[in-house]
This record gives sequence, structure tokens and C-alpha cells, in this order.
Amino acid sequence: MSDCVYVMLLLVLFIGAFGAEEDTVLCEMLGSPEFPLLSKEGDFTIGGAFSIHSQISKPPLSFTDTPEPLVCSRINFREFRFAQTMIFAIEEINNSSSLLPNISLGYKVFDSCGSTLPATRVVMGLMNGEERTLGKTCSSQSSVHAIIGASESSSTIVMLQISGIFKVPVISHFATCACLSNRKEYPSFFRTIPSDYYQSRALAKLVKHLGWTWVGAVRSDNDYGNNGMATFITAANQEGVCIEYSEAISRTDPSEQVARVVRVIRSGTARVLVAFLAQGEMNILLEEAVKQNMTGLQWVGSESWITAGHLASKRYSAILAGSLGFTIRKTKITGLRDNVLKEFWEATFGCSFQFSMHGQTQCSGSERLEDINNPFTDVSELRISNNVYKAVYAVAHAMHNMLKCGEEVNKSCIWKDHLEPNQVVEHLQGVNFTLQSGERVYFDGNGDPAATYELVNWQKNQAGDTVFVAVGSYDASLPNGKQFTMNGINIIWADGSSKRPQSVCSESCLPGFRQAVIKGKPICCFFCIACAAGEISNSNNSGECSRCPLEYWSNEDHSQCVPKVIEFLSYGETMGALLTTLSLFGASLTLVVSCVFFRFRHTPLVKASNSELSFLLLFSLTLCFLCSLTFIGRPTEWSCMLRHTAFGITFALCMSCILAKTMAVVIAFKAKKPANTVPQCSAPLQRTSVLSCTLLQVLVCVLWLTLAPPLPYKNTAHATERIILECDLGSPIGFWAVLGYIGLLAVLCLILAFLARKLPDNFNEAKFITFSMLIFCAVWVTFIPAYVSSPGKFTVAVEIFAILASSFGLLFCIYAPKCYILIMKPERNTKKHMMGRNQSKSL
Repeated sequence: MSDCVYVMLLLVLFIGAFGAEEDTVLCEMLGSPEFPLLSKEGDFTIGGAFSIHSQISKPPLSFTDTPEPLVCSRINFREFRFAQTMIFAIEEINNSSSLLPNISLGYKVFDSCGSTLPATRVVMGLMNGEERTLGKTCSSQSSVHAIIGASESSSTIVMLQISGIFKVPVISHFATCACLSNRKEYPSFFRTIPSDYYQSRALAKLVKHLGWTWVGAVRSDNDYGNNGMATFITAANQEGVCIEYSEAISRTDPSEQVARVVRVIRSGTARVLVAFLAQGEMNILLEEAVKQNMTGLQWVGSESWITAGHLASKRYSAILAGSLGFTIRKTKITGLRDNVLKEFWEATFGCSFQFSMHGQTQCSGSERLEDINNPFTDVSELRISNNVYKAVYAVAHAMHNMLKCGEEVNKSCIWKDHLEPNQVVEHLQGVNFTLQSGERVYFDGNGDPAATYELVNWQKNQAGDTVFVAVGSYDASLPNGKQFTMNGINIIWADGSSKRPQSVCSESCLPGFRQAVIKGKPICCFFCIACAAGEISNSNNSGECSRCPLEYWSNEDHSQCVPKVIEFLSYGETMGALLTTLSLFGASLTLVVSCVFFRFRHTPLVKASNSELSFLLLFSLTLCFLCSLTFIGRPTEWSCMLRHTAFGITFALCMSCILAKTMAVVIAFKAKKPANTVPQCSAPLQRTSVLSCTLLQVLVCVLWLTLAPPLPYKNTAHATERIILECDLGSPIGFWAVLGYIGLLAVLCLILAFLARKLPDNFNEAKFITFSMLIFCAVWVTFIPAYVSSPGKFTVAVEIFAILASSFGLLFCIYAPKCYILIMKPERNTKKHMMGRNQSKSL
């Protein structure tokens, strides 16, 4: 049975479905887009363009024969519900006493068949007002004052290119292309559904929020799909999401093309598919997906199909299970269910009004339509239908304001025989009202509504049916960062579990690694390279490693910066403990020698060694040993100043004593006076020389500490992974002046001792002083390059070693022979022996 005859029989059976006074006009053939499906006369007429059928024939074109008429097929229950919602809203307004009280609204509903060519014929029929235009001319005024529709962006654009010339307002309920927000090109366009600009960005934020950085994309090859996907790809790139492939299909494509697209999707590595498809393309894609058994993908859909009830059937459940997508908030329209058209009686009950040879049940007419739920009669998920409802009421409120209804005493409208469409456009721009459901309706400067969405997830209820569960929301009017929210409801994914699937090109780089892009591939495909020493990354998938601050270093796994190890020569480490032991041992040994000398202080050997200078020298050597302890431990302001000044003064005192002893030897053997008068004359000279030489070093140290004292310094340049805590010299000139002065005294001692080394005496102290000075000078000459080149705490160790080596050298060279005689050879500790001129001859 043809669709037209089918509907005619239904209307005969169920007359009164639209009111007894209604003038219903039927087409000669329902499948033709050239005539209105439904119409009703009124004071003002609202046109409607809906894709009642989703498929259109492609008649062969020839230059010799008249083209065959276009035939639409494949009824779309959802679109027919949109048309019925429009009729229901108009009837509700006509029965209202507050909105357009003395005005009746009529309607003309056309089938655009979801294609641009029928949409062109639809708008021409709406504008011209004639079903058949052969032999007649178009009237000067449009037969409709506003048009509701169409459902597709491409069809809407085609209609606007014609209706826009006459400034007839078009209010779409489902055309979401962002291109339609261009007020310069489409000044008479309004819509009650948000622009895809917001939906595409919301989808990108959703994908990023769920951790998917590697997704596939498929779109309708029309204005809706191409513009929406272009915005999504741009937003996805900004969010760091990569597109593995982006395929386009059209409902007019050959099956081979659709099969190829499905093969591309199946062969891709992305486990998430973003489908920006109109229902027509979605239908043919799913059919091919069923043929190729394409399962296991997580679908993310646009509002055009994400709440389409007919797609939630068991046929597609294995493919679309767990789908996610943004849609318009659902609402309820009171009384709409009772107004549904009974045209689909046979499809609903599976019966036929004609005798069937195939054993099909014949319809009796007594079946209860109220007990049936199908994609047409189901009004529990009114989302897009509510947009149609709002569009009709927006037109009514614009006319109400334009006709100044309710402003007079009698609450009636000021009648106008001639109503210009551009006046409707002007008043549409300013409408602002609230529906019975509490929803506020208004348009911004581009004719768009507020962009708010509901995130729905396809889940199974206890009966095993697919339901759309709201799991989040998106409000573009909120500040960035607060627009997308989840409401805490568990999401069921494609595999039926609550465990979120992964879809990445490369596994995440852990903290301590950075991404290295693979040449020739998107940025989401990368290698993970460990951060270099001193650099960290403290989050997954870091693009770069950040360098630690100057006093910090990366930990072992390069995930965070930790304070650098502070290095200094401490008492606790092996080298520090060893040097401390040597220092204390040297000081103790010096004290032992002092005790020995004190024990034998009245013996000729001690007296001949100038006991006063010997004890002063032993005291200075003890200080030399102990001053090395100031170089060990954590440098502080006082220890830095003490260590260098103590070192300089004690060694200056030591060298002054040795210099005085050497001078005493020289003076004693060169003097022409009796020998017993020499010490009396030289003692004041010795004390003066020791004091003056030492005070000069003290003066240098005071100037150094006053002008540029040594202070603690954190050396981060020498070693990148640690901080060397050392004493900055403050003034290198001061340091080298102190060291140079000690060297000068040592050289003087060496020269004098060397000149006096062969003076006749059984115990010539100059020989031992010469040898000790040679060791002293050798130690400090080798100290200079070692000091300059030693790293970190070894610099301090070298300095301590030089102090100890030179101190031990002085102690052993000068005092060891004397102690040997005092303890081991007391027989040689006599005045006669000390005064002997040639020991070898006396023996």
C-alpha cells in the first residue's frame, strides 16, 4: 500500500484528530516534496519543513525526456513527531486567551526529505503559496510569515538563500552549523538549538577530561558535519588531543565508499570514535558497521543522533553500547502524547488495513494506541521536539508584541491585513518569555539561544532496554574551567563495565620523563625520554623537563627537585677524622717535646738551643697543629675569619722564632766579644725581631678582616649536583699577602741557615734549620698548584695537609735530634761536648 493511500485511510478512520473545523490538505503522493503534507488556514500562517522521510530517489536525468518527480521514502518517526509538535503548539496557542487572543494561526507542513533539492522546492512552495505553479505567477507576498525548520544545516542554508531575500524569518530547531550564526549572511535566521561552535568545543573538553588523546573522527559530508568537525579538531588540538583519521560520508554515497570508511575505522588504533553525523549518515554507517561486525569502539556522538530512540534498538546495541554525547536538556510538553497522529497504526501494531496474502494481521481499528511506545509515540525524551515547541511560541510572542496584543482595554490585538515578514524578524530578536515548564526563551545578537547541554550515557535498565542517563552538563555561559561538570553518576562504557577505556597513541610518560615527538607523526605519538641530570618532570606526559633552581637538584627518578647535598670537610667523614687525628697527634707530640725540654731545661743542650726561643717555637708549633682544626667542620662567618688569620699569625710566629734562632746562631759565631756576652746582647734583639715580625702579620690580617673578610660561600659553579660550602677569601690579595709573608720569612730563614750550616760546632742547629726550611718551602711550593686545582672539600684538605706536613717537618727536623740526645744519649749533653770544635778529632 502506498504511503498516501495509507495515510488517507488512517485519516478516514480517525477523523477529528486535529479538530473538526480543520481543513486538512493531502498530497497526491505522500512521497513528493512538492506539496504540503498538512495544512490549515489561519489569519497568519507558519510554515514547517521537516525530514518526514530520510531517503530520496535519484531519477535518471536525460535531455530528451521529462525528469521523473522526486520520490521520498523511509519514514522518519522522530521527524514526524517534530511536525506534530509544531501542530500541537499552534493549536495550543489558538486555544489560548492570553497569547494572540483574537488571532488564529495556520500552518503548512512540508517534507524536505533531508536533502537540499527538496528543501529548495519546499521553500518555494512556502513562499509562493501555490501547490502547483504551472501557468501561474508567484505572488508578491509570502504565503507564510515564518518558517520552522529545517532539521539539517545544509537544507536550512538552501532555504535561507531564498527566504532571506524576502526577509521571511526561519527558526530552526535542529540546524546547528556554526556558520548560521553569521548575521551578515543570514539576518533573518534564528534557532532554538545552540550552535555547533559550543558543542564541538564541549566534545573536545569531554575527550580531554576522560584522558583520550588519540581519537578517530567521522562526519557528515555537509555543512553540519564539516563545520562541526572543523571546530572540534581545532578545539581538540588546543586541548592536546590528536585525530588519527577524519572521514566523511554522505547519505548519497555509494555503498563502496561507506564500506571503505568502516574499514578505516576498524583498522585504526584509536579506541574512541567521535561521530559528528546527521541521522541519515548515521543510519547508513551503522548498517555497514553491522555487516562488518565493527564492535569494541567507544562512540562519542553529536546531538543529532545521541538521543535518537530508533538507534537504541537491539540491532545496534553491540555497536553503540556506552555511547556518550551532549544533547539538549529534556523536558515535558503536557498533552502532546494525546495529540499524536494515528498515521502509523499499521507500523505500530504490525497489522494491515488491506487483505494480505502473506498472513499479516488485519487492523480492526480497536487497538489501543495509548498502550504502545515506539519512536513516534514516545514523548518521554522530548529534547529536539521541545525546540520545535519553543520556536512556535517564539513566533507567537513576536506577533503578539508586534500586534500590540493585550495593550488595549479589550485585550485584543490590533488587526493588520498586511504583515511584513521583516517586522516579524525585528520582534523575534527581542522576544524574552518563559514557558510553562519554567524554561526561558530568548535569542542573542546572532539569533542563537543560550548554549547549555546535558551529557548523556547509553546504559541498560533492568529490563535490558537502552536508556539515556544524564551524567554531566556543559554551560558555555560559565567561566572557562567551570563549564564542564560531572554529576557523579557512574558511566557505563562500550564494554559494559565501569572501567574507562584507554585511547592513546603512545603510553603516558611517567614523571621523570618527557615526550619526544616521533618525526612524521602527530604530537600524541611520542617516545619517553628520561630527564637530564638537574631536570625534572613532576606530571605525566610532560612536554619538557624543567631545570631545578640553583640550590636544588633532581632526585633519583627525576620527579622532583630536592635540596642539593651541601659538601664540606666534616669531622664525621673519614678524611676529616684522619686529619683531625693527625692534628691532635701533632699538637700532643709538640707538648711532649715541650715537657722533655722543660725536664732538661738546665742541661747544656737546652741552654745552647736558646731555651726561650725553643719554648716559644714549640708553643707556635702547637698552635699551628691546632689551627688546622678550624678548617674542618661547617664553615661559619667566625670560623672563616679565624681559620685564615690563625693560620697566618701562628706560622708567622713560628717563622719569626726560627728566624731569630738562625740569627742567634750567626751572631754567636761571628761575634768578636767573649762568648758569654753574646746571649745577653742578642736576647733583646731576638724578642724584638720575633715581636716585630709577628705584629707585621697581625697588621696584614687586621687589614684583611676589615676591608674584605673571608665569609661562608655556597659554591654551585664547580659541581652542578652539589653545593660546596667553603670560605670565600673575600680578598685574594689578603690571602696571598699572608701566605707570601710567611714564605718570605721562610726564605730568609733558609738563606741564613744555609749560610751558617758549616759553622764549627758539635751541635750546629743551623743544619737542622736548613733542612726543616727546605721541607717547609717544598711543601708550600707544591701546595699552591694543588690548592688551585683541588675540587670542593679537597681544597681545604690540601691546605690542612700543607699545614700539618710543614708543622711536622719543623718539629722533627729541629727537635728530634735534640730529643734523641736528651733521652737516648745523655752523655753527649755536656758543656764540654757542646763547646767542642771538632768532635771527630777529639774522638
